[in-house]
Amino acid sequence: MGSKARISLLMSAILTGSPHPRRNGQLEPLENGESLTAPEFMRRYEAMKDVKKVELIEGTVYMPSPVRFSVHSLPDSLIQTWLGTYCADTPGTQAGANGTVRLDLENVPQPDAALRITEECGGSSHLDRKGYLTGPPELVVEIAASSSSIDLHDKLRAYRRNGIKEYLVWRTTQGAFDWFVLGEGEYEPQLPDAKGICLSVTFPGLLLNIPALLDLNGAAVLATLRHGLKSRAHKLFVNELRSRKAGK
Repeated sequence: MGSKARISLLMSAILTGSPHPRRNGQLEPLENGESLTAPEFMRRYEAMKDVKKVELIEGTVYMPSPVRFSVHSLPDSLIQTWLGTYCADTPGTQAGANGTVRLDLENVPQPDAALRITEECGGSSHLDRKGYLTGPPELVVEIAASSSSIDLHDKLRAYRRNGIKEYLVWRTTQGAFDWFVLGEGEYEPQLPDAKGICLSVTFPGLLLNIPALLDLNGAAVLATLRHGLKSRAHKLFVNELRSRKAGK
C-alpha cells in the first residue's frame, strides 16, 4: 500500500471516529517496517489468523523471513530440549517456544525460547487474561540465523531496558554463541570455562556445553546439563522455589 493510500485510510479513521485503520471493514494487516504502539500492534496481529510470527521491536514491526531447517529449526529444537529438560527437574520454572511476550508500549517480541520463574514462585513475568506472557521472563534465547543485526542491537536494547536477566543468542550461520548477563544497566558477556561450559546465574544447575551445542551434539548437551541438575546448588534452588510458593 502506498503512502497516499495509507494517509487516506488514517484520515478516514479519524473522521469516522474509528481509531484503527481498516480495509474492507477489516483491520489493516501488519506490514514490515511499520511504526506502531504495542496495543495497536496486538489488535492487528490477533486479526491476522494466518500469520504465525510477527514482532514489535522498539516500535517497529518485523516480519521474519521463512525458516530454514538447518540453521534455525534444528538448532531451535535442541534449545527447546535443553530448556525443557531443565524445567522437568525444576518445579516452579517454565519454558516456552515462540510465545508472544508483552514487554512495554514499544516491544512485543516473540523470542525463540523463554525460561521463566512462575509468578507463584516470585518470577518477574505473569500470564494476562488472554494467556499472553506479560513482563520480562528471566532468560530468553534467540536463534539468529538471518536476524543477528536485530537480535544484537534493537532487540538487545529492548531486553536490557525491560530487565531480562539473561539473553542468549545463537548465531548459527557464524558458528558462534553469545550469553549475556544483565549487570549494572548493561549486558555483560558470560564467558565459558576452560571446557566451554556456561552456567546460568539466575537458574542454578542450568549448564550449557557450548562446543557440543555448536556441533548439534544433543547427547553431550544433555549429559552436561544432567551434571548441573545433580548439583547441590540446583537442589537448594528447587527448595527455595518450593518455599516461595508455599509462602504465597
